[in-house]
Amino acid sequence: MELNVNTISILIVDDHPVVRQGIKSFLEVQGELEVKGAVSNGEEAIKAVEELQPDVVLMDLVMPGMDGIEAIRCIKSLRPNTRVIVMTSFAQDNKVFPAIKAGADGYLLKDILPADLLEAIKLVYAGKPVLHPDVAQKLMVSFSSRGGSATVETLTPRETEVLELIACGLSNEEIANRLFISDKTVKTHVSNILHKLNLSHRTQAALYAVNRNRPQPNS
Repeated sequence: MELNVNTISILIVDDHPVVRQGIKSFLEVQGELEVKGAVSNGEEAIKAVEELQPDVVLMDLVMPGMDGIEAIRCIKSLRPNTRVIVMTSFAQDNKVFPAIKAGADGYLLKDILPADLLEAIKLVYAGKPVLHPDVAQKLMVSFSSRGGSATVETLTPRETEVLELIACGLSNEEIANRLFISDKTVKTHVSNILHKLNLSHRTQAALYAVNRNRPQPNS
């Protein structure tokens, strides 16, 4: 799916120089993207986000000093609208779930094809979460096991509508305008959705909705 976007500014965060340079070299030849910087750890990432204000951060997880999960948490606190895509070699639960909880908008593995990385950046910039298929499956299993009888079917029609708009990347203000309701009402719906689905924050709700609607492979 092609998206019409303005130039997207990127910050690359990875402790391996070869990986940083490889990603940078690929992205720099994409006319829709601008690489604003490339740094090697979490502390540098936070400083660079404050100085450069990138649209999207590509974040490694395992780095010396401050790791990627803590860096995501700090970046989201400082600049909530900055999108963060995890790019890592690790798909273990102890990496995936803390990263999503910290506020990651996407979770990819480093074996991703270059064209798929470009598409993922565009989607996340547009407010749509992206996940490696293995990670998506882990999250859906986790949501199901934690939710028990709490499923999307327990939501009211209005809450279901709000959930779908969250998955489309709309902010509370945009949802309020779309549905002709107040921001306060939207916040109440979002709170109810998180409670009913046993989720902890908005990103998880978006990921839940996106992956619930994704066709599942035949077993």
